[in-house]
Amino acid sequence: MQSYICSEYKKSTENALESLISSIEQNIILDFGIRYAFNLIVTFILIRTFYYARHKNKDFVFTFFLFNSVLFLICFLLSSTKIELGFSFGLFAVFSIFRYRTVTVPVREMGYFFLTVTVGIINALANLSETLLLLIICNIIILVLTYILDGHLGLEHESFEEINYDRMDLIQPEKRAEMLSNLRERTGLSIHRVKFQKIDFSKNVVNLRAFYYTRENESTEKDSPDNDD
Repeated sequence: MQSYICSEYKKSTENALESLISSIEQNIILDFGIRYAFNLIVTFILIRTFYYARHKNKDFVFTFFLFNSVLFLICFLLSSTKIELGFSFGLFAVFSIFRYRTVTVPVREMGYFFLTVTVGIINALANLSETLLLLIICNIIILVLTYILDGHLGLEHESFEEINYDRMDLIQPEKRAEMLSNLRERTGLSIHRVKFQKIDFSKNVVNLRAFYYTRENESTEKDSPDNDD
């Protein structure tokens, strides 16, 4: 009789444990599904709607989505540890110093890369039961700021073109206005200033940078032009 009671108690304990494990697994899967779906929606708006619509670079779109999803999975799987906050800051620091060694990554693309890293971390580690509204607000802030800053502030960019100029008679400082007028007429650009790079008297050619304002960066180089005429 005692053996039967022990056996039944063992079975009931095992059933209760299995039911608890099943419930926990279902809750984890549900939590993962909600988080990842929300993270994917925000990333899609950020990258496909904002970035690709303006810059049309398919290679970076692939990279942004891949890093966001991989980082989200890493953070979510390790979020049950007791070092959530320190882990998130450490992981963000590791990815923040990440650099591509094979290509030069433009500043705007690096900005979007950091955004996808941030979105993946906060959506994977935030406590939904306590900060769901705050999490939604944070994601909305990121989307709104990105939309405004990436081309909707009405700011102009000072682009430049490298030109080999053959009018050596106009390179004197007192003829600068005439030189600018000649450059505008010949290039069709609203050039407002120039910077001499190299003067070759043997070939009667001066290499210069002609600066003009545009909505996008059209310069062939990504370095910042200095302000000397």
